[in-house]
Amino acid sequence: MIYLTRFSFPDKEEEDSFYFSLKRTCYNTLYPFYILSKCGLSAIEFEPVTILCGGNGSGKTTALKVIAGKLGLSKDTGFRKTGFFEEYEKRCSVQMNTGLPEGSRMITSDDVFDYMLNLRALNAGIDRKREELFEEYLDMKYSKFQMRSLEDYERLRKMNLSRSKTQSKYVKSNLAENVREQSNGESAWFYFVQKIGEGALYLLDEPENSLSVERLKELRGFLEDSARFFGCQFLIATHSPFLLSMKGAKIYDLDANPARVTRWTEIRDVRTYYDFFKEHSDEFEA
Repeated sequence: MIYLTRFSFPDKEEEDSFYFSLKRTCYNTLYPFYILSKCGLSAIEFEPVTILCGGNGSGKTTALKVIAGKLGLSKDTGFRKTGFFEEYEKRCSVQMNTGLPEGSRMITSDDVFDYMLNLRALNAGIDRKREELFEEYLDMKYSKFQMRSLEDYERLRKMNLSRSKTQSKYVKSNLAENVREQSNGESAWFYFVQKIGEGALYLLDEPENSLSVERLKELRGFLEDSARFFGCQFLIATHSPFLLSMKGAKIYDLDANPARVTRWTEIRDVRTYYDFFKEHSDEFEA
């Protein structure tokens, strides 16, 4: 499904016009001006899966931020923008095939990392509570207690519960299990599966971060199926050969000047991987 069909960025002439209209003030940066025009990216024509690739500083993340801002997409950790983002977005134009579907969003590494940190904090709190319950169990099981008023009812209930259960069952009955007892990679994978639903537009900024090779392969299959069978459209910024090889993906190489559509096997980083493994092929055959 294609919701977003085309997005146009200001060219260098438009950027210069804005720059010369400014009052004579010293600015540390005009970001995001002069980033995408540097690689000659004037517009993106979209497919169900469109990928932006390029080295650090090539502008692929900037393009995602601008598109997300122009469309008003939500993001869990919010957007950090310079003072010129609004002026830049005014000079961009967007073409939609339909209205923006509900649930459309941008997902970045910051979102995934914050999610993992939140899980750690929750689990740390649960671990502390578990230790408190172990101590409470022993106290209740062996205490000499007589109920003197209704105010003592809760303590009596816990004492009876502790005497009727083993220590592990007592703790489990009073404590939720750890939210997610898993690695960072598994947590990141769970985040994507949780956030990506059906029939929406998703902008993904380097989703390969924190994922193992096996999880990356699973993510590629998940995204391919979501686009093919569940009406999702994706714009992805990535370095990963696994994601660059997605079936039917339209790839923009921002390392080229001007930026151009290319095959994944022609991407510089992919060729570097290929040459490296080819050079060491005899070690795999040994």
